[in-house]
Amino acid sequence: MPIVPLAQELDPLVLSQWQFGLTTIYHFLFVPITLGMVWLTAGFQTAWLRTGNVDHLRLTHFFGKLFLINFAIGVATGIVQEFQFGMNWSDYSRFVGDVFGAPLAFEGLIAFFFEATFIGLWIFGWNRLSPKLHLLTIYMVALGTMASAYFILAANAFMQNPVGFAINEARERAELTDIGAVLTNPVLLASFPHTMFASVMVAGAVVVGVAAWHLKRAQHTTMMYTALRVGLWSVIGGGMLTFITGDMVSIAMVAAQPMKMAAAEAMYDTSSGYDASFSLFSLGTPDGEHEIFSVRVPYLLALLSTHDPLGTVEGINDLEAEYTALWGPDDYTPIIWVTYWSFRWMMGLGFLAFAIAIVGLWLTRKRRIEQPRWVWNVAIWSLPLPLLGMTVGWIFTEMGRQPWLVFSQMRTEDGVSPGVSGGEVLTSLLAFTTIYAILGVIEFRLMQRAAQRGPAEAPELDESGRPAQPVTVY
Repeated sequence: MPIVPLAQELDPLVLSQWQFGLTTIYHFLFVPITLGMVWLTAGFQTAWLRTGNVDHLRLTHFFGKLFLINFAIGVATGIVQEFQFGMNWSDYSRFVGDVFGAPLAFEGLIAFFFEATFIGLWIFGWNRLSPKLHLLTIYMVALGTMASAYFILAANAFMQNPVGFAINEARERAELTDIGAVLTNPVLLASFPHTMFASVMVAGAVVVGVAAWHLKRAQHTTMMYTALRVGLWSVIGGGMLTFITGDMVSIAMVAAQPMKMAAAEAMYDTSSGYDASFSLFSLGTPDGEHEIFSVRVPYLLALLSTHDPLGTVEGINDLEAEYTALWGPDDYTPIIWVTYWSFRWMMGLGFLAFAIAIVGLWLTRKRRIEQPRWVWNVAIWSLPLPLLGMTVGWIFTEMGRQPWLVFSQMRTEDGVSPGVSGGEVLTSLLAFTTIYAILGVIEFRLMQRAAQRGPAEAPELDESGRPAQPVTVY
């Protein structure tokens, strides 16, 4: 029997999914740190202007440096990620490019250049702008990052809940008819604040971890205690608002994609009231259709899905029959074990970070810096928890939409580039993985070295309150 080359045995669709998934997850590691850290940096700078305490200025420079390192690597990975729309997903780009491209164009041409301009002013304007005007620049950066997130989430929300378009049968593509509908998509209005507040949790955890590392070594204790408390409050405040907006996301998700909620619970039969329970932990048969053991909270799934403990939640079997009648025979169920466990890991990691922050706030009350080493170790090792929670949350969001690339409009298998072979995708996958691995090492080392070096010495200020010499924050 002739030997078939490996490239011919590889499925371009599967490889394209892996490539986009891996590069997207990698890029997303930088996004919430950027979104949250810029606001905490602005907060430290505001505290400096209000109090005149130079320690707050040193914290501004210190965490501003971490923000800038993260922002630079995030931009590089984001640009590479967008190449894949033309490389591996050209049929998708052709079908929805008129709609999907509009918010991405807004992000690139408006939001990104806006934040890039003010980042330059913030970096180089310390001894050139008045203190108040200079403070305004970092808040403009923060607003720019929020706008970028909003437009990108608008594009993603269209994939979850397509609105504001019409199908041009002659050209066989979706065309934009209402940009206002795209930018006020109910899924977007729920996911945007959820993402922003979760990013505050992530940034707060980074500040807590860095401060704990220094406090464990009794370094910069006064400043790091301040940073620690700010980080802990950020995790708690951001966490509370994340949980509240998560409820908004659940309601929007059920309205747009009821299959996703059914898959999150692995619920095959439509249930209501007591039977519409939420399982904290479950073991089932390999096919996922039969439960062996579970720990359940009665009424909770109905409450999360409908805001009514007696509400009805549609099951996978009924939704399969409904979708088959609408769109023809196919398997419309996501991979159950992925949706089930990613949904729980998302919530579990968030609640764990929240609980650790509450305990940390209590242990360090009234300037109690003397703590056992294990307390600081827990704080340090809890640094990635909110970020991991957000990451698996996005895995749930994207995997729960399958088999749709654009829900109800385009299946994933129909969006892949038709002229790309498995060998070509494998080559680009390996190339991107190598590049991102190198960038990952660079990012980690730069962040680690900057964090462990600690805040710089306090700069001298001129008569107007500005640093007498340029301050290096990059």
